[in-house]
Amino acid sequence: MSGALAQILGAGLQTAGRIDSTGGETRTGADLIALADRVAQTLARQGIAPDEPVLVRIGNRPADLGAILGVWRAGAVAVPLSVTAAPATFERHKGVTGARFLIDEDRLEAIGTKAPSPRPLLHDAALIMFTSGTTGLPKGAVVGHALFAAKLPVLDRLLGIRADDIVLVPLQLSFIYGLWVALLTLMKGARLVLVPKFNAEIIAAALREVTVIGGVPSMYRALLLERAPQAPKLRTILTGGEVLPPALARRLQAFSPAAIYDLYGLTETGTCDFCLQSADQPHGFGSIGRATEKIEFRIAPDGELQIKSPFGMLGYLDEPQLTADSFADGYFKTGDLARLNANGLVELIGRAKEIISRGGVKIAPLEIDHLLAEHPDIAAALCAGVPDERLGEVVHAAIVPRAGAKLEPAALREWLAARTERYKVPEAFYFCEALPAGSTGKGDRKAVARMSGRA
Repeated sequence: MSGALAQILGAGLQTAGRIDSTGGETRTGADLIALADRVAQTLARQGIAPDEPVLVRIGNRPADLGAILGVWRAGAVAVPLSVTAAPATFERHKGVTGARFLIDEDRLEAIGTKAPSPRPLLHDAALIMFTSGTTGLPKGAVVGHALFAAKLPVLDRLLGIRADDIVLVPLQLSFIYGLWVALLTLMKGARLVLVPKFNAEIIAAALREVTVIGGVPSMYRALLLERAPQAPKLRTILTGGEVLPPALARRLQAFSPAAIYDLYGLTETGTCDFCLQSADQPHGFGSIGRATEKIEFRIAPDGELQIKSPFGMLGYLDEPQLTADSFADGYFKTGDLARLNANGLVELIGRAKEIISRGGVKIAPLEIDHLLAEHPDIAAALCAGVPDERLGEVVHAAIVPRAGAKLEPAALREWLAARTERYKVPEAFYFCEALPAGSTGKGDRKAVARMSGRA
C-alpha cells in the first residue's frame, strides 16, 4: 500500500538518470528504488502497522529520498528528522509521534517496543512535519498524500520546471519547502542536485551549470556577500521562508537575469500560497505578491492574514482542539499581519506570533526562554528576533542572573548548544536586573530587540 506522493516519487526515480549531492555522492534512480524496497521489506518484517509514524534521518543525501519512499511503500508515515537535530528534538519527535522505528538511509533502528494506537487523522497521511508555534513547542502538522500531490501540478504550472533543468537544492529535505522542490524536480524528469550543508563556495561552483536554484534569502545574502559567482545558465531563482527584502532582490537582479519567484506559504496550508513574480517585482519588492492557483485569502479586522487552501494539512497530530482553533470559517489563521498595497499585492507588516525567522528557519522564542530558564544560574530570560544583514533575523536574549551568579556568554552558548540546535542559540545576551516589561507587566520582546540598537 502506498499513497499518491509515493507514486510520484517512485515514477520520478524510475526515470531519473542520477541524483547528485555536492558532498560527492551520486545515486541512480534505480539505486534509490532498490533502497526503498529494502526499507519497505524491513519495516514489513518488523510488523509495521498501517499509517504508523516512522522517523527518517535527513542529511540531504540522495539516499534520503529512497528512505522516504520506502516508508511510504510500507504504508507508513514519514517523520523527517535532521541528522543535526539535538537529542531533545529527537526525543520530542519520538514522544509526540510514538514512533518505534528510525530509518537512516536503509538502516533500521528500533527506538520503541509498542506501536502507537491507530489515529484516524493519519489515514492517507504522507508526512508529519514539525512547525513552531506560539506555545513554544513544535506542533506536528500532518500532510496528506492526495492533498500535497495535488499541489505539485499547481507548482508546475507556476514555475515551469523543465526536463532539461539542473535544479540545485540547498534547502533541507526535513522542511516542506526543500521536499516539494525535490519532488517537483523528479516529477518533471529534471536533474536534482542536493546540498548537504550550505557553503557559499560550494554553491558558487555548482552555479556554473545550474539552471534553477531554490533557497531562502539568507542563503542568497551569503552567496552575494563578497563577489557574485558566475551563473551563466541560471534561469530561475526560487526564494521563500521569509520575505525577500527589496535591497536583496535588487542585488539578485544585478547578479542574474534569471526570473525570481518569491514564495510565501505555510506547511499547514500546503505551501506556496502567494507568489511575487517577475512581472510584479518593479513595484512589488517587499510584498508577498498575489495568491496562487485555488488559494483564497482574507485580511481579518485585526489585520491577520487568513488563508483557505484545498491543499492544506489534515490537522495537528493528537491536537484536535488546536487544529479547530487554528481555523476560522475554513481559513487558516497565519498569525501574520498583512495589508493590500496600492497595486493589489499583499504586504506583511508583522508577525503576530512573534516567530523568529533566522535564515528562513522558524524559531519560537518562548522555547528558548524556557530552555534558558532551566539553567541553574538564570532567574529569568526573554528572547526576541533582531534584524541581521546576512540571516534576516537572529536571536538575542535578555537574562536575569540569579543572585551572586556570574554568567559568561561563551559558556552559555556551549550549555545551550548541548541542549538544542545551534541555530536556536542566541547571538547576543544582555544581562539585566529585571526583564523589560510592557504596561501590562508582560515581558516586552520589542524592548529586548531594542537593546541591540538594530530594532
